[in-house]
Amino acid sequence: MHKIKTLGELKKNGYFSRSIKDEIRDNLIKKIRAKENAFPGILGYEDSVIPDTERALLSRHNILFLGLRGQAKTRMARQMIELLDEYIPVVAGSEINDDPLQPISRYAIDLIETQGDDTPINWLHRSQRYGEKLATPDVSVADLIGDIDPIKAANLKLSFADERVLHYGIIPRSNRSIFVINELPDLQARIQVSLFNILEEGDLQIRGFKLRLPLDVMFVFTANPEDYTNRGSIVTPLKDRIESQILTHYPKSIETSLAITEQEANINEDQAGLVNVSDLVKRLIEQVAFEARGSEFVDKKSGVSARLTIAAYENAVSAAERRAIINNEKQTQVWISDLVGIIPSITGKIELVYEGEQEGPYQVAFNLLEKAIRTQFSLYFPNPDTLKKKKGKDLSVEENPYRPITSWFDTGNHLDVFFDTKDEDKTQLLYKVDGLHALVKKHHKTASEKEITLLMEFVLHGLAAFSLISKKVMEGKIEFKDLMGSMLNMGSQSFSDEDLNENDFN
Repeated sequence: MHKIKTLGELKKNGYFSRSIKDEIRDNLIKKIRAKENAFPGILGYEDSVIPDTERALLSRHNILFLGLRGQAKTRMARQMIELLDEYIPVVAGSEINDDPLQPISRYAIDLIETQGDDTPINWLHRSQRYGEKLATPDVSVADLIGDIDPIKAANLKLSFADERVLHYGIIPRSNRSIFVINELPDLQARIQVSLFNILEEGDLQIRGFKLRLPLDVMFVFTANPEDYTNRGSIVTPLKDRIESQILTHYPKSIETSLAITEQEANINEDQAGLVNVSDLVKRLIEQVAFEARGSEFVDKKSGVSARLTIAAYENAVSAAERRAIINNEKQTQVWISDLVGIIPSITGKIELVYEGEQEGPYQVAFNLLEKAIRTQFSLYFPNPDTLKKKKGKDLSVEENPYRPITSWFDTGNHLDVFFDTKDEDKTQLLYKVDGLHALVKKHHKTASEKEITLLMEFVLHGLAAFSLISKKVMEGKIEFKDLMGSMLNMGSQSFSDEDLNENDFN
């Protein structure tokens, strides 16, 4: 079909016009019947957002995606392009993608009246049928709808009363296309009002022109919940005209979150070949986001974006890569101590409430990492808190499996784990701790040698998270000591932002 060049040829080949919403509906029905995923790469929405979106598209609705940041709202909108026909015909030279069989602009109508079946047509690919505008306070009605162009009037020697002097805004230029307005509440109320007619009647008005332009546009809006900030809200009449409001959400399970991070993280082949990332480390990174979403220090209205774990994963790999480059190692893995390097990925992506601001961003970030370690630790080893409760109730229970390790520290021993230590040196260091290897081997019999050493380090961080030993993050290293000695010599094991600086993460 796209080889057809004139209106006459188009008619002979039996082409018929469809609205964009009918077009999307028909193509979606084909995908559903063929058991194809209409939104590939969107994970965690299979039983919630995607079915809601498909129902809205089948109903020919304009859509509002409402949810916190980092919930794939814009990605959902962009993937709707694949539900469009590959090519559609447009009147050649039209600014607003006029349908040759149903022209709406003065230019196209006049051209067809003059040239009839010889009217030239072009074919528009679906990739060109998508418009997107980020709503900002400086967006004007002229930007979206259009205005009189005095330069065009002067060049064509036309009066301002002539329709041909109009300069169309981004919405008319998106005729027969999908048009997305991101962060709709940021749009001033008076600008939102200008969308009323387009959504309800499908036409627009520019200045004082008696102009009826029945646009064919599929609108998709995205917004954070209205109480997210004081910046503004969606005016009620506009919200009433958007037929389907779909609530998005964060991943509900670690497995879904893992898959998203794995899919989105930008790890090149060199990094992947040099650095191995264990399932344990991946789960710890994802757990940080889950802990943040439930933290009393983090503003829940702001949300914790999926971008946090993606950036944290990339930083963890880069921390291990940097260490391997320094030590001239050809292969390494991400150690638990490397996770100190993900702190900058956390601090910039969480909004703190007042109590969190008092704690300080670095302290909150470290607390979230410690909570993640604590939560995951009980899935790999016996929960120290449970053991304490059992001991309290029943004195006949078996001996605490962590006692040999804590006793080693109680006798005055300590362990300094430097961030830039070679893998071989770190392994030798971990084997010095009595009972550490035996504990890991007992609970993870099939683990490889690399996994065992990683789990040995994990045990130390886990025991510190449960306050059985002391952990102190210092410049260039992490120091493990007995808890009582640490409290007597250095006070509380917690630290403030003043104890931390950028050098700690280099």
